[in-house]
Amino acid sequence: MKRVLFVLFKKYNGILEGGGMANRRNLSMAYQLLGEENVDVVYVHDENKKRTLWNWLASVFYFPFGYYNGFLPNRVENIVKRAHAYDAVFLSTSLFGILAKALKERGYQGKVIAHFHNVESLYYESALPQHMPFRKVIIRCADKNDGYSCQYADKVVALNERDSKLLQQMYGRPADVLAPIALADQCKEVVFDTTQQTRNRPQCLFLGSFFPANNEGILWFVKNVLPHVDIELKIVGKGMAKLKEENECVRNLEVISDAPDLTPHYLSADFMILPIFSGSGMKVKTCEALMYGKNILGTDEAFEGYELDTARVGGRCNNAEDYIRCIQQYIEHPVSRYNAYARSVYEQSYSEQSSLEVFREIFEVKGAAL
Repeated sequence: MKRVLFVLFKKYNGILEGGGMANRRNLSMAYQLLGEENVDVVYVHDENKKRTLWNWLASVFYFPFGYYNGFLPNRVENIVKRAHAYDAVFLSTSLFGILAKALKERGYQGKVIAHFHNVESLYYESALPQHMPFRKVIIRCADKNDGYSCQYADKVVALNERDSKLLQQMYGRPADVLAPIALADQCKEVVFDTTQQTRNRPQCLFLGSFFPANNEGILWFVKNVLPHVDIELKIVGKGMAKLKEENECVRNLEVISDAPDLTPHYLSADFMILPIFSGSGMKVKTCEALMYGKNILGTDEAFEGYELDTARVGGRCNNAEDYIRCIQQYIEHPVSRYNAYARSVYEQSYSEQSSLEVFREIFEVKGAAL
């Protein structure tokens, strides 16, 4: 492949959530391996144009036909026409399956690469409230696009083996390539203090945006674990002020919403807590915690897709008793606040540079990057 067209919903500005961070990694890999002059990006939503009432009504009308989130037929056709000048089209989400279908049906001769952040239909089943209007329509639309991505893409890229197996079960095709979550190193300028020990009253950090799986996890922790341990709990994440407004049990806790810089919060924490019980794909917050060399107490779901020794990272905690026991262990037997093993796992397996080889396979690049 020499020239690749990336398809994204929108430009990512401000605080990035997990999907945005993964897309940034994928684009960065393309730039490094192919050269920026050979990679172009097309956005489904033009931020310079306001969405009119007609756009909104059209989006609602076409949703049941597989056009997700305002990705209308005319936009699909425009991208198909443009795609013929490229060797490959990289779909940043499997929700663009309708585009994969159109490309192949219109005779596109290049490679179509579909990137699965998770199995989207399962993701929306767990994320959307049961009584939300059009819930079933959204889930069916996601399911249709996942199916199209598996049917029409030349390469299917998933984050982990679990998602690959689910794709096989649901759509009859596993992933062709596994590309685990990886992040650009935000700690190159950070001087880690390896002498500080965890405190007698440890500060534990929960980091995550206002989102059902995150909300479920931290509220469970506050109700079932926090009353039984003497810790300082800090909750940081995009939109998390709303969590405090809606839940009495967190009113007296420190909740920081939309923090522009997470580094001070990571560095001041004794350890991370990741009580995540639902979802698919991989949790970006786990990768970020590894990058900062943090001790991590997480559930099976928080560690899903990561190859590491959870005991050396911190601990695997799937119920209140596990969390209470591990936290008490930290209180009674302090350890370094900087976990060198966690940092080494990030550097070796989940840093952006560790992704280069798998993306050589995705983009069919041999030898050195251009």
